[in-house]
Amino acid sequence: MATERVTTHSDGTTSERIVEQDGGGTTYIDRGGSGMGGLIVGLVVLALVALIAFFLVNQNRNDALRTSAVTSAASTIADSTAGAAKDVGAAANNPAGAVNPK
Repeated sequence: MATERVTTHSDGTTSERIVEQDGGGTTYIDRGGSGMGGLIVGLVVLALVALIAFFLVNQNRNDALRTSAVTSAASTIADSTAGAAKDVGAAANNPAGAVNPK
């Protein structure tokens, strides 16, 4: 009959169980982890994705505000240019030195 010797090592984050059987020459090594490392990495990746999404949405909002401001300024300039053109046309039709008879 074979004797079995089980050795368990644990350093807090991983554990290792070694089963040795005499006579059979077979050694089983079972390495198991707590899974906390994967959970922490997953949370860090999730936080990073959320942070990147926040900055992209904020940048898109700023671009929309900037476009609106430029459009508004261009509209104001177009309106003032149209008004100036009307004034120049009116001045050309009515010379400054003309005397209106009474």
